[in-house]
Amino acid sequence: MSDEHDRPSTTRKIIHVDMDAFYASVEQRDDPTLRGRPVAVGGSRARGVVAAASYEARGFGVRSAMPSVTALRRCPDLVFVPPRFDVYRAISQQIRAIFACHTDLIEPLSLDEAYLDVTEDRNGLGSATAIAEAIRAAILAETGLTASAGVSYNKFIAKLASDQNKPNGICVIPPHHGAAFVAALPVKRFHGVGPVTARKMEALGILTGADLRDQSLAFLQRHFGSYADYLYGAARGIDHRPVRAHRIAKSVGAERTFETDLSAREALHAALERVVEAAWTRIERSGATGRTVTLKLRYSDFRTITRARSSTQGVTDRAEFLAMGMALLDQQLPIDGGVRLLGLTLSGLGVSQAEQSDAARVPVQPELPL
Repeated sequence: MSDEHDRPSTTRKIIHVDMDAFYASVEQRDDPTLRGRPVAVGGSRARGVVAAASYEARGFGVRSAMPSVTALRRCPDLVFVPPRFDVYRAISQQIRAIFACHTDLIEPLSLDEAYLDVTEDRNGLGSATAIAEAIRAAILAETGLTASAGVSYNKFIAKLASDQNKPNGICVIPPHHGAAFVAALPVKRFHGVGPVTARKMEALGILTGADLRDQSLAFLQRHFGSYADYLYGAARGIDHRPVRAHRIAKSVGAERTFETDLSAREALHAALERVVEAAWTRIERSGATGRTVTLKLRYSDFRTITRARSSTQGVTDRAEFLAMGMALLDQQLPIDGGVRLLGLTLSGLGVSQAEQSDAARVPVQPELPL
């Protein structure tokens, strides 16, 4: 067993704040006629995709990333609303300002969720739970929206906990309950365990955190490679990752869904050029540099593939990004049945020496209670 798993796990006070059905809730807040109705943010057209669903819609099985036609079949009364990302971003900044009243250690995961390290009780509220409740109350007062929170001693459990009592709930998991809390959960709820990994675990007889905990590190390494260390620790309620205030995105890119399927080489090349134009704007804006270009293709039957290529020196300009994307696309030609979605991302983004050093540090056990 590595030293990583021998370290004490009760070293931080972490809050994971997750807004409740954020995009849909904003739309229901701003349009009273939508309140209490099943709402989907996204496109209602044949090629549309659900970006977010209200809790009323989720009751019918409507979920984000679901094709709009599928969502309508499940919920014929579903109301589609076009997204207003400028509004969502502005509200997200309001929420970040509330976080900043309590800590500088804020790691945003998206517009609607973030990790906060509140080991330092800046405002003297007395506990991490009290801080989480103050944040939730301030969000409701200032935005009219509800948020759920998970409070625990590491990021892994805090994120699991924030989903436990949704919507508009809080869940506190102290150190002496961490391992038991994880053991009782299905592994498909673990952050980082996607559908493919969950199916692989099920085939190995691993359905719960307890099942995962019963496996040796050697067994996990044999079946899950470099992911094994994380799984081994997670199954025991252990996660030493710090909250990174300047978190670098894992990838930057763009994708487009087409009104009609594309199959001709010229049409696909033209579409990829438009995707690259959008993606490179985001890459330049973020200041990101990376080595790996990944092409994403979703076919007319919804089968999705990704293909990647890396540059030893890093991708430094738009022309190289486009050329690598075109090469990956040409390898998939000719296309049978057509393509409905095309995406291109840059990953393998750089991490500074300071952040590498920060990740290696483990702080001293604080006095602030959960």
